Amino acid sequence: MRNLLDTPHDDFQAWLAERGLPGYRAKQVRRWIFEKRALSFDAMSDLPKKLRTELAEEFTIGSGSVAAHRLAADGTEKLLVQWHDGHKIECVLIRDHDRRTICISTQVGCAMGCVFCASGLDGVERNLTSGEIVEQMLRLQSILPPDERLTNVVVMGMGEPLANLANLLTALDTATSPEGLGLGARRITISTVGLPPAIDRLVERGNHYHLAVSLHAPDDELRTRLVPVNKNIGIEPILAAADRYFESSGRRLTFEYVLLGGLNDRPHHARRLVELLRGRLALLNVIPYNPVAGLPYETPKPADQERFLSILTTGGVNVQVRQRKGDKIDAACGQLRRSHLRLLPEPAPANSVASEELGSSGGV
Repeated sequence: MRNLLDTPHDDFQAWLAERGLPGYRAKQVRRWIFEKRALSFDAMSDLPKKLRTELAEEFTIGSGSVAAHRLAADGTEKLLVQWHDGHKIECVLIRDHDRRTICISTQVGCAMGCVFCASGLDGVERNLTSGEIVEQMLRLQSILPPDERLTNVVVMGMGEPLANLANLLTALDTATSPEGLGLGARRITISTVGLPPAIDRLVERGNHYHLAVSLHAPDDELRTRLVPVNKNIGIEPILAAADRYFESSGRRLTFEYVLLGGLNDRPHHARRLVELLRGRLALLNVIPYNPVAGLPYETPKPADQERFLSILTTGGVNVQVRQRKGDKIDAACGQLRRSHLRLLPEPAPANSVASEELGSSGGV
C-alpha cells in the first residue's frame, strides 16, 4: 500500500489519468484530507464509489496508528504514534487561550545527544518522511472540534529538524499551502541545536519561518557537556548563522535555554548570556527543566530561577519563561515513548539514518 501523504502530486495525477479520471479529483481528495479532516477514503462522499474503492485498494492516508493518547488537566494532549515499521514518535497538541499549537517530531530518536533530553537517550533510528511529518499534523488536527483549527506549528519534538531538512521543508510546504493546512510561515517555528550549514540553506530557500536556537549554555565548555554535538560546531558559528538568518528573514530570533538546577542557572551564566545576546533583536526563552525519570537533572530552585531572570532583564535581554504544559502526561519530549517502550517489546531493527537519506518528494 502506498502512503498518499508521501505520494508526489504529479504521481497521483498520473494515477488518476491512467484510469481516465479528471485531474480535479486530486483537489477533491486533498480538500477532504486537509479541510474536512477525513482519515479514510470511504468518508469522501462526493467521490464516485468505484474511485473510493480503488483508492482504498492502492493507498493509505498515512502509515501510522495511535499507540497511546494522553490528556492533561490543562488541555494538553499527547499522541504516541507507531509507524508501519514498529518505531514510535510523539507529537503534542497544546491549548493556550485561543491558540491551538502543535509540536511535531522529525526523527525517530535524536543524534544530538543532549544529556538532559529523553528523545536522544537511545540515539536516532531514522528520519521521518515528509508524509509522516504531515500525518502528525493531521492526527492532532483531528482531535479538535470542527469549529477549531490549528493556529501554530512548532517543530520541537523528537529529533533535530535541520538534520532532516529536505523532508521537513516538503512537509511545511504542505502546511503552508492554501490547499493544505493554509498556515502562514510566521506561525511556524523550527527549533534547532544549531547546524550552521543547514541554517544557511534556510536562508537560501527564503521561507522565513521563525527560528529557535537551543542554546542551553553561555560558553562552549558547558554547552559541549550538555549538547555534545557542540564540540564540532561552537557557539560563535551558530550565532553567526543565526544572525545571517535574521538579516535575511527579518524574523526576530529566539534562543532557548533549558534551566537546569545547579548546573547552568548560576549568576555568572546569566551575566555571560547578557554578553552573548547584547545588541541582538532576540528573545531568550527560558524553560525550567521538566524532570525525566532516570536522569540526574533537576528543576531549578525558585529563588535561583528568579535571580537568573533578574540578571538577564537588568542586562537588557528580552526574556520569556515558558510555562510547563502536560507534565503529568509525560509531555516532555521523548518521555511517553520511553515509558511505553519499557512496557512493550522493542520494534524490529531498522536501517539507521542520521540525516537526509529518505525521499523528500511532496505528498498529495
